[in-house]
Amino acid sequence: MHEEYPQIIKEVGFDFSWDEKKVWLLNEPVSEMAISELEWHFDIPFLWEKGKYDLKPIEVINHPEAHTVEYERTLTADIKYPIDIMENKGRWLILDGLHRLMKAKINGIEKVHVRKIPRVRIPEILSD
Repeated sequence: MHEEYPQIIKEVGFDFSWDEKKVWLLNEPVSEMAISELEWHFDIPFLWEKGKYDLKPIEVINHPEAHTVEYERTLTADIKYPIDIMENKGRWLILDGLHRLMKAKINGIEKVHVRKIPRVRIPEILSD
């Protein structure tokens, strides 16, 4: 992982780079998960505002007027698509769908659709 990433991203993030378009192509079953299992993402600066990984989703959720670009991106997210997650360091980590998770939270949805991508699929999703 790159040196410029904040320590928290190095601690909780994946140790590989992936192509979300390759993730979308995977054929994995969809299941339901309580949003509470994924809410920990909201306290990690996974979003980019002025630089890489400098904005926490909870800041966008709680202060949309201060983060209009990310809030608009959240509101336009299409929650009909499942959130792609993978087990990483003992918990589920989002590969694709953070804005969909944020929108679900804003809309008061308690369960979301997810695709649990097995770690054995990592070679298939690596970015070129």
